[in-house]
Amino acid sequence: MTSTPDLTVTTGSLPASTKIFRSGVLHPDIRVPLREIALHPSANEPPVTVYDSSGPYTDPAKTIRIEQGLERLRESWISARGDTEIYEGRTIQPADNGFVSPERMTPEFPVRNAPRRATAGRAVTQLAYARAGIITPEMEFVAIRENLGRQQMREQMVRDGESFGAAIPDFVTPEFVRDEIARGRAIIPANINHPELEPMAIGRNFLVKINANIGNSAVTSSMAEEVDKMVWAIRWGADTVMDLSTGRNIHNIREWIIRNAPVPIGTVPLYQALEKVNGIAEDLTWEVFRDTLIEQAEQGV
Repeated sequence: MTSTPDLTVTTGSLPASTKIFRSGVLHPDIRVPLREIALHPSANEPPVTVYDSSGPYTDPAKTIRIEQGLERLRESWISARGDTEIYEGRTIQPADNGFVSPERMTPEFPVRNAPRRATAGRAVTQLAYARAGIITPEMEFVAIRENLGRQQMREQMVRDGESFGAAIPDFVTPEFVRDEIARGRAIIPANINHPELEPMAIGRNFLVKINANIGNSAVTSSMAEEVDKMVWAIRWGADTVMDLSTGRNIHNIREWIIRNAPVPIGTVPLYQALEKVNGIAEDLTWEVFRDTLIEQAEQGV
C-alpha cells in the first residue's frame, strides 16, 4: 500500500511473476514492461513472458504516491518532437464538477501541469507521424510489447492455421507498427496531455486488447477509490479504461485518475456535457459540448 494512510491504492507484485523491461534500439531510452511468469519446477521450462499493462503498481522498485501522480514517461518524447507548445488552458468552471457544493467537492489534484497543443499548422497524432514516415518512440514501444519475447523464439515458430486475411508477422518491427497505423488499420491512443501512459496499439494485426469501465458513485466515491478501481482493472489485464462517471466531481476525479493511469483513459463526453445543463437535453448547446471536449482533451482523455 502507499505510505499515505488516506490515499492508499493497491500495489505489489503479482503471484509467481517478475516484472522485466526491454530497451529500444531506435530509441534506446525506452523501457518496455513485460511480465515473466515462473512455471512449476516440475515443468523444467523457462518462464512464460506475457503482456503487462499493470504499470508501476506491480513494480516493487517503485513507490506509489497518488497525490504526486505517475512518472511523466512520454514528456521528453513529446517535447523533443518540437511541434507542440505549452499554454495556459481553460479555467475550471463550477459546471465542470456538476455544480457541487464546497463541502462535497473532491479536492483538486495537487500538481497542475499546463496543457500542450500543436503549434500552428502541425498535426501531433501518431497517424500523422506514421504517414510522414516517422517511427516514434511510441511505435517502437508498441513493437516490443507486441512481440512478447518472440525474437528469441523466431526459429522455433511454426506457421499453422488459417490467417483469415490477417497479416501478422512472426516478428513485429517498429516499421510494421508505423505501416499499420499509416494504413489506418491500427491506432496508438496517446494524447499529448497524458504523458504518463505506456503506449499500446489497437488493430486487426495486433494482440487482442481488453477495455474496462469504471465510474464514480452517486452514493460514495473518493479520488483514492476511483484510482484504485483503475488499478484493479489493469492488475487484471485491462489495456484501456473508460471513465463513465456521471454526477458530481467529474472533472476533479477524472484528473486524479488520468494522472495515475499508465493506460489510455477514455470517456463519453456527452455524459459530462449533459450534467452541465442539469440533464436537460434540450438545453445542450454546441458551445457547451465543444467546451467539454476541450476540457477533457486538455486533461489527457
